[in-house]
Amino acid sequence: MLRAPELLLPAGSLDKMHAAFDFGADAVYAGQPRYSLRARNNEFSTLEVLQAGIEGAHARGKQFFVASNIFAHNAKLKTYLHDMAPVVAMKPDALIMADPGLIMLVREKWPEVPIHLSVQANAVNWADVKFWKSVGLTRVILSRELSLDEVEEIRQTCPDMELEVFVHGALCIAYSGRCLLSGYFNHRDPNQGTCTNSCRWDYKVQNANEDASGDLARIPVETLRFNYQQALEEANQSFSALGQQARHPLADRPYFLEEKERPGELLPIFEDEHGTYIMNSKDLRAVQHVERLARIGVDSLKVEGRTKSLYYVARTAQVYRQAIDDAVAGRPFNPALLGELEGLANRGYTDGFYQRHHTQEYQNYLAGVSEAHRSQYVGDVRQVQDGWAEVVVKNRFAVGDRLEVIHPSGNHLVEVQTMRGLDGALVEVASGSGHIVQIPLATGLDKALLARLL
Repeated sequence: MLRAPELLLPAGSLDKMHAAFDFGADAVYAGQPRYSLRARNNEFSTLEVLQAGIEGAHARGKQFFVASNIFAHNAKLKTYLHDMAPVVAMKPDALIMADPGLIMLVREKWPEVPIHLSVQANAVNWADVKFWKSVGLTRVILSRELSLDEVEEIRQTCPDMELEVFVHGALCIAYSGRCLLSGYFNHRDPNQGTCTNSCRWDYKVQNANEDASGDLARIPVETLRFNYQQALEEANQSFSALGQQARHPLADRPYFLEEKERPGELLPIFEDEHGTYIMNSKDLRAVQHVERLARIGVDSLKVEGRTKSLYYVARTAQVYRQAIDDAVAGRPFNPALLGELEGLANRGYTDGFYQRHHTQEYQNYLAGVSEAHRSQYVGDVRQVQDGWAEVVVKNRFAVGDRLEVIHPSGNHLVEVQTMRGLDGALVEVASGSGHIVQIPLATGLDKALLARLL
């Protein structure tokens, strides 16, 4: 029988923390804005809220990790130990850290505090893991750039160190978030917690040519008959299958990117046989690899997303909890879990670097399952009284729609047969965010989340 890995969820607020636990998480992570990579949308900006989170987690028999994973400039070194003293006194279950200097300071002042190496430190081999164990760390969060085989080799070579990997959430275009784009455009340093997500902006592709000196020059579009989008789709089709495939004749050309708000400022990009990964990666979804990761002996499976919605936290916790429980019980992977994650806001999904190549059949299988189970988050059930649920609307839904009721006690489908406003008047449509409506719902489903099947 497999040992169940820990399921670790993000906690951007106390409500999200409790939702994570309600839907199956074993632990959560949060951070102080000044010393973690989430300076915005972070409710744990005060010591009072952070203490409430740690105490609330411990009261439920769960764990609470505090992210302190910036690469500190000199100015923050002056305040770090002073500011962290009250946090350490709250007894979080571990600090998540990346900067070797800060790790040294914490080890010297608080040698009893467990430290987990952040993914920001980019541990990509077993020698990295052995080094960090030698300086007293208790867990290494491995780089997202590793394959399943590489993770397994590290596990076998380092059997006495806790290992953690990411299984879901946004991927960066740089090694585990060590990106310069935001700093370059806006002087907002991602490694200080102020990333502006420049990789997600609206860019256009401009054709370029390389001169004899190696410099790039723009080519007017009218002089080059090349449909970039068509070529990209052809390349995606070709390279989704195994084996040697012919490259598009223009795949080796250089190109420029032009960001929507910066016309004329051209950024050179290049494409190789794997595609163009410089901007806007798809999101990680590795639920199909949970059984393999558990069999490898990974200690913790981590979901990214401290700035995501309560619905995101609840849905990912529930889905990955089910995948872990199925793996431990010896049940085969349920492909419906892939589709249940489609209802979350995403940029398209990938399993990242865990598997380098997929067959065309596998790609079609994933797409087919996902398309069949699409849904959209539409509301939160605030309370249920006398058979009527008070719903805080997040997205439009209407009478006749089929809704999935998502609750820690289990999910089920209902059809909206009637709906009324708070004044009791019947309505046909819940127009969208900002509205509150009532629909018939069974008692005991307070705090449920609603998703409309598409």
